Amino acid sequence: MKDFDYIIVGAGSAGCVLANRLSENSDTRVLLIEAGPEDSHAFIRMPKGFGKLLTDPKRAWFLPVDPQEGSGRVNETWIRGKMLGGSSSINGMVYMRGHPQDYDEWEANGATGWGWTTMLKAFRSIENHALGESEIRGGQGPLKVTPYGERNALGEAVIAACESLGLPRKEDINELDHEGVAYLNYTISGGVRQSAAKAFLSPVRKRGNLTVVTDTLVQRVQFEGTRAVGVECVSGGKTLRYNARYEVILSAGALESPRLLQLSGVGDREHLSGLGIDVVVHNPNVGRNMQEHLLYALQVRLRHWRDSQNRQFSGVRLLKNALQYFLTKTGVMALGSYQVGGFFKSQPNLARPDFQIMMAPYSLEVSAPTYSFEKFPGMQLFVYPMRPRSLGSVLIKSADSSVPAQISTNYLTDPHDRAVSVAAFRCMRKVIQSSSMSHMVLEETHPGPRIQTDQEIIDEFRRRGQSGFHASSTCAMGADDTAVVDPQLRVRGVQGLRVVDLSVFPTMISGNTNGPVMAMAWRAAQLIQEAAS
Repeated sequence: MKDFDYIIVGAGSAGCVLANRLSENSDTRVLLIEAGPEDSHAFIRMPKGFGKLLTDPKRAWFLPVDPQEGSGRVNETWIRGKMLGGSSSINGMVYMRGHPQDYDEWEANGATGWGWTTMLKAFRSIENHALGESEIRGGQGPLKVTPYGERNALGEAVIAACESLGLPRKEDINELDHEGVAYLNYTISGGVRQSAAKAFLSPVRKRGNLTVVTDTLVQRVQFEGTRAVGVECVSGGKTLRYNARYEVILSAGALESPRLLQLSGVGDREHLSGLGIDVVVHNPNVGRNMQEHLLYALQVRLRHWRDSQNRQFSGVRLLKNALQYFLTKTGVMALGSYQVGGFFKSQPNLARPDFQIMMAPYSLEVSAPTYSFEKFPGMQLFVYPMRPRSLGSVLIKSADSSVPAQISTNYLTDPHDRAVSVAAFRCMRKVIQSSSMSHMVLEETHPGPRIQTDQEIIDEFRRRGQSGFHASSTCAMGADDTAVVDPQLRVRGVQGLRVVDLSVFPTMISGNTNGPVMAMAWRAAQLIQEAAS
């Protein structure tokens, strides 16, 4: 079958939610297209298996990033999931919502219908939270969420250190006042990753009106005039076309969705014409306004092995932990990547926190070419400004769909981001130097005490900071013609085409992004269904 009512491009966090909801009506024919394979690998289910998946070219995209001139950055690569579930099948599984004010600002600036009251309903609809249903949590939804599965001395010490700096301790990191410290929430249940594919797609795969195709790469959207009527794909070396009666929905992510729009003739007229692409609609903001979290990790050497996981991932211990996991779904392999998280204000008079801190009970070899753990007991903290103002872009370099886009980050070009980064770095130092951690921490190993001045800290962020893999806003929604999509997520200037993924966020939300994308898709499905009724 080549004709469908809706075609969803990308079976990631948003696409799986849309496939679930849009196929509820048995008379609606839905096609979900994924460039990667099925999500059948055992490491996908294992929470700690993501370390291996991040190096697997069959299940991950490796996207080159332009180094910033004069920054000292070289060979930065961004990783995204390439399988059913997309990045939710390969990510660190941290579940956050963002600050209520994030969404209210969206609405105040023209994204009508996306304020906190509406988004809270969407979050509660998708959640099945282990802490139980409440006014702020859902308890009946398809996505299982649980707090970090282990309480230990290191986690308690970090929480106490944050409390000494003025943060209240919370049971749930997503409590509405936001400022605070807690054990993190994860999309993990019973020791098993709860990807978007597992939570939303697997339960409905047998619906007769839902077709899922994998290992199929969409190359461009097909138009008749200014109406999107289908997609052109490649699968097994063959070119295919699928037709959409109602809509094509791009859910390929903040890097791929703007690339597909540009390849299809939606973007800056001068840029596209220069590449020989026929322009369907001119919008210079397609692929622009990109925001990304730039994180920096500080590492310390701990006094005792009992406080660190470093030696649990090699040799006999790794074999033992893997066996324990496969037999019982318990142990260190069943835990999330980071243990404790907190939201701080860089200045006390701020209305909401502006940087995030996370703690992992392990430390990595900084100079190693691949993921490997230090040979002594260690711990890692990292921080990043949550709402960066520096803007990057994703712009195609060729009409050839096989050529990667040019990703420009422009990290730290805005003075606000530099100021918050310095404050966040100094906060990490205060945490490890606090009295609650003095009996655990032996020394700071990275970057070490040589880094002291504001400029030295900024230079460290520029040289050795890392992408949070949260890039957003490259097809941002808004009320005026400069926005790429309108508040119903319809691409401006054309018909029958929407974008539903992280690219439509008007601004970055305060925290990790996977949960907000799924909630957005849940809400978007309602808008699509209402438009068809």
